[in-house]
Amino acid sequence: MEMHQLRYAVAVARMGNFSRAAEHCHVSQPSLSQQILKLEEELGERLFDRTKREARPTPHGEIFLSRALRILEEVDAAKREAEDAKDLLAGTVTIGVIPTVAPYLLPKAIAAFMKQFPGIEIVVQEEPTARLLKLLHGYEVDLALLSPPFPMEKLETHPLVNEELFLALPPSHPLVTKRSIRAENLRSERLIVMQEGHCLGDQVLGFCSRREKHPWISFRSAQLETIQSLVASGMGISLIPAMATRRGHTETPVYRSLSGKKPGRSIVAAWPKQRPPGCAASEFLNILRANVAAKPGW
Repeated sequence: MEMHQLRYAVAVARMGNFSRAAEHCHVSQPSLSQQILKLEEELGERLFDRTKREARPTPHGEIFLSRALRILEEVDAAKREAEDAKDLLAGTVTIGVIPTVAPYLLPKAIAAFMKQFPGIEIVVQEEPTARLLKLLHGYEVDLALLSPPFPMEKLETHPLVNEELFLALPPSHPLVTKRSIRAENLRSERLIVMQEGHCLGDQVLGFCSRREKHPWISFRSAQLETIQSLVASGMGISLIPAMATRRGHTETPVYRSLSGKKPGRSIVAAWPKQRPPGCAASEFLNILRANVAAKPGW
């Protein structure tokens, strides 16, 4: 059964005549009649009672044609939606993002995208890296913003940000007045890090371990803002991404760049190799890149 056969049959029912239906469908009358006969043979039932001047649906034809009409309407609607999505008039873009990036990279990019493409809905899913990888491989997000390392064999990645991790200190901490702070100065400090499963926590601990410095972990949190409030209150120290530093806030840690090899992280956009981003997701990524490029300090 072919779509054009359904269109021919519906046209005959509407026009009440094979010749007028053929004109409406821009085909010859013998060609249209042949396709209707093929359809009837496949169904094993006549769809129309024919006379010289008109064609009327049989009882079986009326049942079939009502369903055929619904099928054609759904196909036409799907085509319109696909065209709207291609022209960025309608559709949805789903972005996966780790929580330590979402509040800093996304708001301005989403606002700019929605201003330019008001018909496109943006859906944001904040999840740890392991969960985002599952969503990517399950095609449940169009793209994800992640921080390596993570398995990349089946993914395409595009670099977005390389940023330093700044040492965050309580305002009254003795290290604040120190001219140069090295990793060994952190040996006996209480460290506040992200909860297990968050890549930033692993990156901070990995930096300390590579330098054989093992600070005492006094708190873990799922929110960077909570960590910074704890640091500002004197509960410990932390390493904070450049994009998340609270410059100009009233209650804020004191930020210092570590001497020597500085800790850092990179942020990439990733998507499955078998499923590149569509038009809308690609446009969002372009806007995000432009926003990042406007902040070279990241």
